[in-house]
Amino acid sequence: MTLLGLLIGGWLLTALAPLFARWLGHRAGWPLAAGLLVLAAMAFLLGYDANVEQSVPWIPSLDIALRLRLDGLSMVFVALVLVVGALVMIYSTAYFRGKPTVSYYTLMTAFAASMTMLVLADDLVLLFVSWEFTTLCSYLLILRSGPDAGPPATRTLLVTVAGGLCLLAAVATITVRTGTTHLTTALADPAWAEDGTFAATVAVLVAVAAMTKSAQFPFHAWLPDAMVAPAPVSAYLHAAAMVKAGIYLLLRFAEPASHAPVWSVLLISVGLVTSFIGAIFALQRTDLKALLAYSTVSHLGLLTLVIGIGTTTALTAAVVHVIAHASFKSAGFLYVGLLEKRAGTRDIREVRGLLRSMPFASALILVAAIAMGGIPPTLGFVSKELVIDGALHGTGLWLAALVALSAAITVAYSGRVVVSTLPGTPTPLTPARGTWPMAAAIAVGALAAGALGLFAPVLDPVVGRAVAASGGAADVHLALWHGVNTALGLSLAAIAAGVVLILARRGVDRALDRRLFPITGVGAVEAIQHGVVVGGRRLGDFGRTTAPAAHLAVPLVLVALIGAGGLVMLRPTWEAVPSTWVDAGLLLVVSGGVLATLLARTRLGAVISVGIAGFAVALWFFTLGATDVALTQLLVEILTVVIMVLVLRHLPPGFPRRPRGRSIVAAVLAVAAGVVATFATLVFTGGSELSTVGRWFIENGPEATGGSNVVNTILVEFRALDTFGELVVLAVAALAIAALVEARPQMTRPVLPTASRMLEPPALNMVFIRVFARLLIPLMVFGSIYALLRGHNAPGGGFIAALIGAAALALRYLAAPTDDDARSGLPYLSIAGAGVVVAAASGFLGFAEQSFLTPLHGYVFGYHLTSSLVFDVGVYLAVFGVILGALDLLGVPRVLTKGSESR
Repeated sequence: MTLLGLLIGGWLLTALAPLFARWLGHRAGWPLAAGLLVLAAMAFLLGYDANVEQSVPWIPSLDIALRLRLDGLSMVFVALVLVVGALVMIYSTAYFRGKPTVSYYTLMTAFAASMTMLVLADDLVLLFVSWEFTTLCSYLLILRSGPDAGPPATRTLLVTVAGGLCLLAAVATITVRTGTTHLTTALADPAWAEDGTFAATVAVLVAVAAMTKSAQFPFHAWLPDAMVAPAPVSAYLHAAAMVKAGIYLLLRFAEPASHAPVWSVLLISVGLVTSFIGAIFALQRTDLKALLAYSTVSHLGLLTLVIGIGTTTALTAAVVHVIAHASFKSAGFLYVGLLEKRAGTRDIREVRGLLRSMPFASALILVAAIAMGGIPPTLGFVSKELVIDGALHGTGLWLAALVALSAAITVAYSGRVVVSTLPGTPTPLTPARGTWPMAAAIAVGALAAGALGLFAPVLDPVVGRAVAASGGAADVHLALWHGVNTALGLSLAAIAAGVVLILARRGVDRALDRRLFPITGVGAVEAIQHGVVVGGRRLGDFGRTTAPAAHLAVPLVLVALIGAGGLVMLRPTWEAVPSTWVDAGLLLVVSGGVLATLLARTRLGAVISVGIAGFAVALWFFTLGATDVALTQLLVEILTVVIMVLVLRHLPPGFPRRPRGRSIVAAVLAVAAGVVATFATLVFTGGSELSTVGRWFIENGPEATGGSNVVNTILVEFRALDTFGELVVLAVAALAIAALVEARPQMTRPVLPTASRMLEPPALNMVFIRVFARLLIPLMVFGSIYALLRGHNAPGGGFIAALIGAAALALRYLAAPTDDDARSGLPYLSIAGAGVVVAAASGFLGFAEQSFLTPLHGYVFGYHLTSSLVFDVGVYLAVFGVILGALDLLGVPRVLTKGSESR
C-alpha cells in the first residue's frame, strides 16, 4: 500500500458512496465506516514510525506534482479525519433513519477524502486545491440541511473562500520566491530567515487563511452560523475535522513563519481574544448546540495562541489539545443530535432528569463535559495544563493567568451543560429503540477523552513525532501528574473559579442576558455581503445598456490610453519597412470600406461596407504571405456576412437617427483608437517584419513538431491549452445562442408583397444556385477534409477546415427554396460538445509521455502522424457545431402571434 493508494482509496470510497446509499439507504454508513477504518489502519501501518513520501508528476513544466508526505503531524490529523469520520458514519445509520442520504453520504466521504488529501499534500498547489475542496464540501453539506440553510451556507462560503484567496496568494508568493511548489523544500528555504518582508507577508497570509477556516476573531461568526447543519455534520466538519484544517496549516508553517515577528504577535493576540469571546458567548447560550459551537471557537483560539508561542511545550500542548478537543467535542455534538432526536429540543432550559431517562448517554456526556472543562483525570486536563505551561514559559505569567481565566469560563459552561440537564424530574422522551449506533459513537469519543488522560504516556511517540514535524523537539513525555508547579496551581485555580461561576449561575445568567456588543458577527458578514452586492450593482449600472456604442466606448478608450502610455514610457524606435503600391491600394480600399460603414444609413449597407473592409484585409494578409491568417479572415468574413444577414431579418432596415455631435465623438474615438493601436503595434514589433518570437518559431518549430506550418503547430502544439480553452468558449457560445433564441421568441417583420410576380416563386429563382450548389458543396466538403489533413504542413488545419465546411452549409442554406428546407436537422450542440470531448481525449493521450496535451509523434507506413491531428478534429467539430447552430437557429424565423408562437 502506498500513499497514492491511500488517497485513491478515499476517492474510490466517495465514488461508491452514492451506490451504497441507493442500495442500503441509511445503513450505507456501515460499509463507509468500515472503509474509513481500513484506510486509517493502512495509514498507521505506512507511517507510524517513519516518514513516507511519494510523488507522481502532474504538471512537470511548472514543477507541480502529486507530492504526498506522511509524517508525524499528518499522521495525527489523518487519524482524526478517518477515525472520527468512521464514528460519524456509524452514528448516521441511526440519525438518518428513513431520510434520503445519497447526497449526505457522498459529500461526507468526499470531505473525508479532501481532508486526507489536504494533510498528506506535500505540494503547495495540491494543498490549495484540497483546501478549496473542503470549503466546497462544507458549503454543500450546510446547504442541503433545509430551506433555511441558504443564507448561513452562503455566509460560511464567503468567509472561508476569502481565506482560500489568502492561501492562494501565499502559495503564489512562496512559489515565486523559493522557486518550487514542493512544500517541504519551500518551508526549508533560507529565504524565510534572510528575507523579512517575504516571511512577514506569507506569515500574515497563512495566518488569515487559517483563521477563516478555524473561526478566529473576527471571522468566528460563521461557525455558530453553520450550526443549521445536522448534528453529525457539525460533529465532523465543525468540531473534529474542517476547523482543524486551519490549525494544521498553522502547525505546518509554524517553524518557518516564526522568523517573522508578526507571526507570534498576530496568533497570540487573535487567539487570546477569540478564546475569551467564544467562552463568554458559550456561557450566554441556552441552545446546547450553539453553546458547543462557541465553545469550539474558544478552544480553537487557545490552539492558535499556543502555536503562536511556538516553543516545544506550546507545540506539544497544541497537538495534545487537538486530539482531546476532537474527542470530547465530537462526542458533545453527537450527543446533541441524540438529545434532539429523543427530546425534540436542544434548549437546556427545557430538558431535565436526563440522568434517569438517558442514564448511559448522560454518563457519556458527563465524561465529555469533564474533559471539556479540563478536569482531572481526563485528557482535557492534561492538554489544558500543557497550554497554561506553554503560555507560562513562552511569554510569562500574565498570559498564563489570562489563559487560566478563559479556562475558568470553560469550566463554567461545561458544568452548566451537566447541572442544567442531568438532575431533576425526567423530561418525556421518545423510546431509545434503534439509537444504539448513536450511543456507541458518542461512547468512543467520550471514553477516549476520559481514558487517555490516565494513559497519556501512550501518546508520547505520536505526539513527539507531530511536534518534531512542527519545529519542536521530539522528546515529549506526557503525564497526568507533573508535580506541584505554577501551571498546576493556575489550572486548579481555573477549576475553582469555574465551580464558583456554576454555583452563581443565576446571577451570571442575569448579567449576561443582554447584547454585549453593538453588532454581531453574522450582522457584520451580512453588511459586508450587502455592501458588495450594492456596490456591484451600482458599478454594473454603467454598462447596463443595450446600446452597442456604450460598450464599445470602454475598450476604445482603454486601447487609446494604454497605447498612448506605452508610447510615452517606452519611447520606441523602429525600422522603416518599405511599402508597395499594392499596400497603398489595399489601404485605400480598407479606408473606403470604413468610411462607407460610417456613412451607411441602412443596416444592409453597413454589412456590405464592413465586408468590403474585411475582404480587403484578407487580401492584404495574402500579399504579406500570411496564407493561414488570410484564409481564416476570408472565410470568417463570408460566414459573418451570411449570419449578419440572417440577423437583419429581425431588425428594422435603417439605423435610428443620431445627433451629429454623438457621431463626431464616436468618429474621433474610433480614429484615435486606430492610430494608437497602429503605433502600439509598431512599439511591440519594433517595426520589423519578423519578431524575435516569430523567428524562433520559424527556426525551431518544424524540428520540434515535425510540421512545417508554423501557424498550425503554434495553435495545436505550442499553445494547445489556449486553443482548448477557446474550444470550450465556442461550445458555451453555441449553448448561449440556443438559450437566447429558444428562451425569447424572435420578432419577424411582415413580408410585404413584391411589385413583380417574377420575384415571388423562390423555387424558380433558386434554380441556378441550386444547380451550382450540387457541384460545389461536395467539392467544399472534400476541400474541408483536405484542409484538415494537410494543416500540419501546409495552410489549413481544424479551424480553417471547419470554416470551409461551414461555408458549404451556408451555400446549402442559400440554395434552399424555403426556411424549413434550409434547416439541416443536425445536432449542433452535440457536435460542438463532441469537439471539446475529442480535444480533451487527445490531451489525455499526452500523459503517455509527459502531461496533458503533450503531442505524441510517430510514423505509420512512412507517414508522420501526430496526436495533434486528433486535437485538430476536435477544433473542427467545435467550430462547425457553433456555425451550424447559428444557421439553424437564426435562419428559421419564428413569428409571434397573439398569445402563441408558430414557426
